[in-house]
Amino acid sequence: MSKAIYKRALIKLSGEALAGKSGHGIDEEILSKVVDQIIEVKKLGVEIGVVVGGGNFWRGRQGVEMDRSAADHMGMLATVINAIAIQDALERKNIPTRVQTALTITRVAEPYILRKAMSHLNKGRVVVFACGTGNPYFTTDTAAALRSAEINADILLLAKNVDGIYDSDPKLNPNAKKLDSVDYKEYIEKGLKAMDTTAITICMENNIPVLAFGLFEENALVRAVCGEKIGTLIK
Repeated sequence: MSKAIYKRALIKLSGEALAGKSGHGIDEEILSKVVDQIIEVKKLGVEIGVVVGGGNFWRGRQGVEMDRSAADHMGMLATVINAIAIQDALERKNIPTRVQTALTITRVAEPYILRKAMSHLNKGRVVVFACGTGNPYFTTDTAAALRSAEINADILLLAKNVDGIYDSDPKLNPNAKKLDSVDYKEYIEKGLKAMDTTAITICMENNIPVLAFGLFEENALVRAVCGEKIGTLIK
């Protein structure tokens, strides 16, 4: 079995990744594959936090004339659906899991309290963080960077639908070049888009490396925590 080089990792999952080809809702087969990867990482002794987005249910204002704060709060609530789905899928496979929300919804999840989160991690539980930062105008990428800093994660694993970060959009430019690594300042100067600038700045200020990689590559999460050269490392 491979050996993990990180003790604690924060995994950022997009809501879209859970939707599969339909682009909406939760694909049970995809969810199961994601959970199986998380379990394999946990078997290596890695403590795991997860931040999940909600774009498979609600993304921004979706073209509707709506107040930005209202739209962002709707997006936060969408992340709770995904977080509960991940918790249920993990616990059906006997992995103790807790959902913590930045908005208080005590009927379905714990409120986010750092000391409780750290206690859960120390006891080997997976902690799924929902509702982003709890504030409008901030993305779930920023929430992932913030939670990574708060729980002292050794790395932020940015699980994407593409296999890394390119110097331009590979969907628009067939000659786009994949970057093996990039430093924080270069990432910001080049205007790269895998994570928003606020999130990258938090990681830079707290010296948290970010690995952006394709979630659905074979054993991607295991390879990532074992230090294999996959994706793009921001450091």
